Amino acid sequence: METSSVIFLTLGVVGLIACSAFFSAAETSMMALNRYRLRHLADQKHAGARRAIKLLQKPDGLIGFILLGNNFLNVVLTQITTLVTLQVFGESGLLLAGVIVTALILIFAEVLPKTIAALHPERLAFPATLILIPLMTLFRPVVATINAITRVLLSACNISADRSQLDPLDREELRTVVKEAGAMIPQKHRDMLFGILDLEKVTVEDIMIPRGDVVAIDFNQDWDDIREQIMTCRHTRVPCYRGSLDNVIGILHMRSLARLWRQGDDFDREQLEGLLVEPYYVPLKADLHTQLINFQLAKQRVALVVDEYGDITGIVTIDDVLEQVVGEFTTVPQFNSREVFPQQDGSVLVDAAANIRELNRAFGWDLPEDGPKTLNGLILKALENIPDTGTSFRIGEYTIEIVQSSGHTVRNARIFPPANAAPPLVQ
Repeated sequence: METSSVIFLTLGVVGLIACSAFFSAAETSMMALNRYRLRHLADQKHAGARRAIKLLQKPDGLIGFILLGNNFLNVVLTQITTLVTLQVFGESGLLLAGVIVTALILIFAEVLPKTIAALHPERLAFPATLILIPLMTLFRPVVATINAITRVLLSACNISADRSQLDPLDREELRTVVKEAGAMIPQKHRDMLFGILDLEKVTVEDIMIPRGDVVAIDFNQDWDDIREQIMTCRHTRVPCYRGSLDNVIGILHMRSLARLWRQGDDFDREQLEGLLVEPYYVPLKADLHTQLINFQLAKQRVALVVDEYGDITGIVTIDDVLEQVVGEFTTVPQFNSREVFPQQDGSVLVDAAANIRELNRAFGWDLPEDGPKTLNGLILKALENIPDTGTSFRIGEYTIEIVQSSGHTVRNARIFPPANAAPPLVQ
């Protein structure tokens, strides 16, 4: 074979490798595109993104055409390389031809272009669509025939080819998506997204103010005591009852008192009772996602929580629900509250009435939340009796020491978190 023919064939091999590399890069880059970002770019009228979406609407046709082109080029490349090797080295060069073809295809037509495409999918996929669209239009009959044969074979195997390429994600899978987004989503926004996803697995019981801590007005007490309680109350909505919290007669909105104050400070008990609105009740086990919707539908901001027997067990507000998403509304950190006191030795002195879920969120702990909701309840469940002061025990990796107990409850406890836990900030 003449030298010019060998050079021509060699240039043909280089050209075929380049074309095969194009198809390999196009396949990987198109499949690696972020579908959500792609949709966003298309909404921003990005031409490349719109072309990519058009191709990805029928992924079987796109992949079928790319594989058709890639395999055709690789077959031709093998034939030409074998021909050149035979002319240069004779029949003894067949093994060498196989090695050369395999190395060329593997390195330059597969690994290298696909690696680059995986690292920079948009940079390669958008320009590639300018070539893929006209080529797919030109070879549409061939691709359609191949896809038809493929569908027949899939149907014979009882496999549907019409299944959506994007399966719906459940809550845990969405959590993984948000977590894997990493630096693309600010930490504060990630925390809010996690809070939204957790609304369905957190119940009203987990966040409510327990009955013993509810601030309410007893209409059976002296009028002067009622007036004093109203003047010193820090809440905007207060339950009112007669004798027992189980006998609630209404909710007092402090803003409504403005009308009576304008008339003077000589209003009486009957006028005050006329301002009460009907209480709103919610079940103890309602999940927060459902309860947030119910608050909106009922146009309520505060609700009394009742158990399966209809007894009032606490109170919950819409602010309590929203705090599970956006965090505490107060600027004072949780560990500076009256319930929690970090110590110099790394332990934390805790009021046993503190909510376990709030402790876990504040310090990044992992105390069990599937049982009692307060630290006192957790201690009593673990020990199955009322512990004496000074008693120490372990729950998982946490050591708990009883600092003060009296009567039928634990007052204060000291928690020693694991050595690898983040140290609490000392007051």
